[in-house]
Amino acid sequence: MRTARFTLDPAFTVGTVDPRLFGSFVEHLGRCVYTGVFEPGHPTADADGIRGDVLDLVRELGVTAVRYPGGNFVSGYRWEDSVGPVEDRPRRLDLAWRSTETNRFGLSEYIAFLRKIGPQAEPMMALNLGTRGVAEALQLQEYANHPGGTALSDLRAAHGDKDPFGIRLWCLGNELDGPWQTGHKTAAEYGRIAAETARAMRQIDPGVQLVACGSSGRSMATFAEWEATVLQETYDLVDHISLHAYYEPLDGDVDSFLASAVDMETFIEDVVATCDHVGARLKSRKKINLSFDEWNVWYMSRTDEQVSALDWPEAPRLLEDNYSVMDAVVLGSLLIALLRHADRVTVACLAQLVNVIAPIMTEPGGPAWRQTTFFPFAQASAYGRGEVLDVRVDSPTYETKRYGAADLLHATAVRGEDGTVTVFAVNRSRTGPLPLDVALNGLGLTSVVEHSVLADADPDARNTLAEPERVVPHAAGGTALDGGRLSAVLEPLSWNMIRLA
Repeated sequence: MRTARFTLDPAFTVGTVDPRLFGSFVEHLGRCVYTGVFEPGHPTADADGIRGDVLDLVRELGVTAVRYPGGNFVSGYRWEDSVGPVEDRPRRLDLAWRSTETNRFGLSEYIAFLRKIGPQAEPMMALNLGTRGVAEALQLQEYANHPGGTALSDLRAAHGDKDPFGIRLWCLGNELDGPWQTGHKTAAEYGRIAAETARAMRQIDPGVQLVACGSSGRSMATFAEWEATVLQETYDLVDHISLHAYYEPLDGDVDSFLASAVDMETFIEDVVATCDHVGARLKSRKKINLSFDEWNVWYMSRTDEQVSALDWPEAPRLLEDNYSVMDAVVLGSLLIALLRHADRVTVACLAQLVNVIAPIMTEPGGPAWRQTTFFPFAQASAYGRGEVLDVRVDSPTYETKRYGAADLLHATAVRGEDGTVTVFAVNRSRTGPLPLDVALNGLGLTSVVEHSVLADADPDARNTLAEPERVVPHAAGGTALDGGRLSAVLEPLSWNMIRLA
């Protein structure tokens, strides 16, 4: 096998990683909230009903911004239902997932959950611009953020939350280009209501940070045209535009699935180009950043049948994909894609946090455990902070049906404030190891601190309730740094984290 190579030099960088790149997503969907995050009566639950075992794993995962309450759920969401005494909250039909929402876990509980995670966990609130509009958005903003002395801020205090929630980051709706969305709109219709909402919210607080809805996926027929039309209305009023992408092996095409990040990087670059085109047309020096606020491996082809069979249950088992080593390697590659574009992708949310296509699984009344996908995310969040170095690989390639020739090596590197460097690398080859040679120029690195690998002789190996630790990272042997060069061998179908000091 030919050696894969690249060079690292502190003079050539991409940008600084925004901590929000390691965000996640809690939606009222399936068991993400109920028996996931929130399960009063569980042996580990605290007085607020938050599962302590889940909280420990969320902290270990290292999530930052947490998007809430949807997703598709938000387009029918009535925020008033989720506040005040729990016994007075109404039960509602959730059209998005054909379920019954009890509202036992609501806005105050969400904020309390984030505070328990720690100060790094920032609220990211999605607004209902599907069935509601400007007035309801302003009411929620006043309830959540105004210090006091008004009807809604005083109502929050009466509900037991004297201190404002301090929500800075707001999503102006969700996937409203999609005909599946309650309140689906054309780009012109959405652009107008998003602009009106943004303008009004900034009258209350000029410092809010706003995310406009981009396309629900790169495959949408209106992709790019949607972004251009929406930004024409909102360019000076918003800070980010959203991207959503999910990947699975379609028709058994595993080779293309392993190269999913090729599509993600193209998606990012296409949206950046569209944003900058609109900015140029408006003669604006402002740059719109990207919020990749839904991304993951999701076996979506199984979902429609699951949802259509439901008859309005509470918290059904939905979208509980059990991830393999191969899935974890793809997820790691998607993380690499986000880091490689850290100059413009400043928010990203892994969808979702618990049980629903999630890195953490739970059993009602029972244990919580880490899926295979937990490990790449936790390692990237822990060691992917700092300045992203420009990585241009010279790699052997393989052929894919969807993307043509794809590199076997997918990699990035992040330099921390202390001068240490962490290389994240994926070997996409299913059949053989990949030798790696990295030239290190001007970085002052002298030792390999750690080379951690996620791989297995069985690429379908996964963690389950019966075997929660079947797959865990292991240490690689033979990785060396000598004379300013790093040498390693990447195992077949593997996620690798190499820390250098």
